[in-house]
Amino acid sequence: MSIPSYEEFMFPILKLLADDKTYHRKDIYNQMARYFNLSNAQINELLPSQTEPKYQNRISWALTYLQKAGLITRPSRAHFHITNEGKEIVKNNTANLNTKFLNKYESFIEFRNSSYRQDNDIKEKTNIIDTNTPLENIINNFEFLKKNICDELLDKILKQSSDFFEQLVVDLIVAMGYGGSKEETIKATQRTKDEGIDGVIKEDKLGLDSVYLQAKRWQKENVVGRPEIQKFVGALSGQGARKGIFITTSTFTKEALEYKPRNDSTIILIDGQKLVEYMYEYNVGVNLEQKFEIKRLDNDYFESD
Repeated sequence: MSIPSYEEFMFPILKLLADDKTYHRKDIYNQMARYFNLSNAQINELLPSQTEPKYQNRISWALTYLQKAGLITRPSRAHFHITNEGKEIVKNNTANLNTKFLNKYESFIEFRNSSYRQDNDIKEKTNIIDTNTPLENIINNFEFLKKNICDELLDKILKQSSDFFEQLVVDLIVAMGYGGSKEETIKATQRTKDEGIDGVIKEDKLGLDSVYLQAKRWQKENVVGRPEIQKFVGALSGQGARKGIFITTSTFTKEALEYKPRNDSTIILIDGQKLVEYMYEYNVGVNLEQKFEIKRLDNDYFESD
């Protein structure tokens, strides 16, 4: 069983409040967790943003929707009470309580902006059931856009020259805060293209330690195996080095990923997917198109001592 959608929480919440008592938000969380017999894993599952448990976020949205429709009120901070209209819903056993049903209330329609209503109308006409909260939809759409950009980035890289790829690696490493200036890093990588090593960077701006690079612009079907990693470790040993980063546009075999050098070398493996995710994160090969800030109410600010 998956975590109930915010709509699935609506009617059980009304049934809980039907005793005409006022409930604190935390009590509602606990009661709903018991009502749906949520496992510890489900209770502890966080939103992708890692800000709060997913089930609590969905309950909060259910409470917001019920309040905007006039089925419950919030007499004080984090406390909720059922209204007469809410009691009628429970009395009539309207178990199919959902967003579509709430559209019968004018206060709820006013709460939802026109773009959101239009989106919901499209989903209803195409029989698409949206079980996510608005925040989850934003996060999912963000991840969808990010994946598309990352896929395009990898395709673009594979069409470029080897020299371009080596420059890209330098740009990324510098953007991540290693190697000092770009000019210093380029000089360092140009000096060390031998013995199976494509470059060397400084781990920090003071140059206290060095990290050696191996970069393979391989097609997706050309998987990097354990022998390639062993050769890289041998090259590090020949330089008296302990740290290395092996970057490829393809992937690594299971044996390559599981390989652990017998000496004290530390090897970081970065495949094509992780490479473009780092590029996305550190703005290499991408530009910021638009920035949004998702904010939430700071209830502690309004709480009196």
